Amino acid sequence: MSHLIAPSILASDFANLQSESEMLDKSNADWFHIDVMDGVFVPNISFGMPVIKAIRKFSKKTFDVHLMIVEPQKYINDFKAAGADILTVHYEVCNHLHRTLQEIKAAGMKAGVALNPHTNVNVLDDIIQDIDLVCIMSVNPGFGGQSFIENTYNKVSALKEMINQKKSSALIEIDGGVTSANARKLLDSGADVLVAGSFVFKSNDPISTINDLKSV
Repeated sequence: MSHLIAPSILASDFANLQSESEMLDKSNADWFHIDVMDGVFVPNISFGMPVIKAIRKFSKKTFDVHLMIVEPQKYINDFKAAGADILTVHYEVCNHLHRTLQEIKAAGMKAGVALNPHTNVNVLDDIIQDIDLVCIMSVNPGFGGQSFIENTYNKVSALKEMINQKKSSALIEIDGGVTSANARKLLDSGADVLVAGSFVFKSNDPISTINDLKSV
């Protein structure tokens, strides 16, 4: 499988969200990456179901929704109704992770698990076969534009080995600080999906930047 690019709309121009969404839809981006923050699990607040529902009408591409919130299990059906195709929850907030993943799948979405920089990939050893996507946070969650954490390469390699050993079909997604400078090394380490926010939306030509990441 060729690698996938998922621009993060957290870095887009919120005052022009329709035009930004239409631009992404016309680009070679594969997914929309949508970060939902509650100001509790992470020190920032972004947007929720109404915004996702509003931009859903401008694209048929996969909506990759990343929940950085506490008690995500309460809102599974709401995010499905808003237009999510993939719903990712954080390992750090799910006391009953297996149950939450099953509920996401029962609602008709792919189920993802995100890991903060301090969380070892080994915590997924018993459940990796039930996961469709593992999102490795390569920055501390909450704000865009942070510096990439170099240990991410080691985590990706270890996770890829686990996935292969367990014969899991989980994709590995990297979220935070992704640029054309580190994309190749991430892919060589085992990544499948690259999330890029500021690198895409703050560039002079986002469509060309997406093409560059796609062609790495």
